[in-house]
Amino acid sequence: MGFLFLSCAKDFNLKKIIVSITNDISTDQRVEKVCNTLLNAGYEILLIGKKNENSKPLERNYSTKRISVFFKKGILFYAEFNLKLFFILLFTKKNMLLANDLDTLLPNYLVSLLQRKKIVYDSHELFPEIPELVNRPFAKKIWTVLEKTILPKLKNTYTVCNSIAAFYNDKYATDFKTIINLPTKKEIVKTTFPINYTDEKIILYQGAINVGRGLELMIETMSFLENCIFVIIGDGDIFESLKEKVITKNLTYKVYFLGRKNPEELHKITPLANLGISIEEDLGLNYRFALPNKIFDYIQANVPILVSDLPEMKSIVLNYNVGEIVTNRDPKKLAQQIENLLKKDFTITLEKAKETLIWEHQEELLLSIFKGAK
Repeated sequence: MGFLFLSCAKDFNLKKIIVSITNDISTDQRVEKVCNTLLNAGYEILLIGKKNENSKPLERNYSTKRISVFFKKGILFYAEFNLKLFFILLFTKKNMLLANDLDTLLPNYLVSLLQRKKIVYDSHELFPEIPELVNRPFAKKIWTVLEKTILPKLKNTYTVCNSIAAFYNDKYATDFKTIINLPTKKEIVKTTFPINYTDEKIILYQGAINVGRGLELMIETMSFLENCIFVIIGDGDIFESLKEKVITKNLTYKVYFLGRKNPEELHKITPLANLGISIEEDLGLNYRFALPNKIFDYIQANVPILVSDLPEMKSIVLNYNVGEIVTNRDPKKLAQQIENLLKKDFTITLEKAKETLIWEHQEELLLSIFKGAK
């Protein structure tokens, strides 16, 4: 009887958090880590995301729900998704709401007001500053107004790097904390590389295939690199145009596209690379403050990195000595830098960095945000 009472008491006190994102649940590693941390701390989790035609089956220790949408992109997609999300949030039992990025914030905020529920906000980026909105002033204005209206009213907020936290705190007098998007600690497991090659050095890019990622520059650079191949893992808006560019430049034997891979597959492929790149362009504040999780995935796989001369990425290289910062974005000069970089040994510094730059060291601060939510 005593055991039954304790079990019931535990269930009664269990807090349920609804977590929402607009992308495919299966590929968002940050959200998965947050959900697992909260689950292990005793919270009940429901994760809501978008259902794609190619969405893969999920095996999670917490509940998930995918929203089917008729419109696949643009303002109609966001309108449809957010309307459906609003009603799901409204009629689902919960104690707390976690909105990921500005594109899920409105329905979460409205439900938090209507039902007096606590809300936590995780900003993965400076959403109104994403390159896709640079030439779309009307859409950018809508997101900016939404951000300006809601963010100053939020009390429980965190983001991916110090630069974004400082930006929001200065602009809106908020109290954003920094939860860096670090990988969990893992043992390195290698597999056979999924393409045929001989003894070439592997330069790897993994992540979104969108404008401003420096991928066009790397393709140009491959014309000047001997004994190297460039492997691109991911999908995005410019995927097809990049493939056409590779064909046009007759580089199909040096540049390979592997498409989207799940985290488990990436964990086995990444350690096979000789160099990981993150050479985003300075296309506004969102890229200037970027601290991509692929940088830390490379480090965790003992792969040295080459990054843009932008503050957050630059600080990782300078503080941990795990690679180099791009000195010149001319393809021929960049090729020379890569050739020299591939001759260097970063084994010792990578081993040291990978022990520090792990998700487990972020969990205490993350949980304090939820436990102290106002």
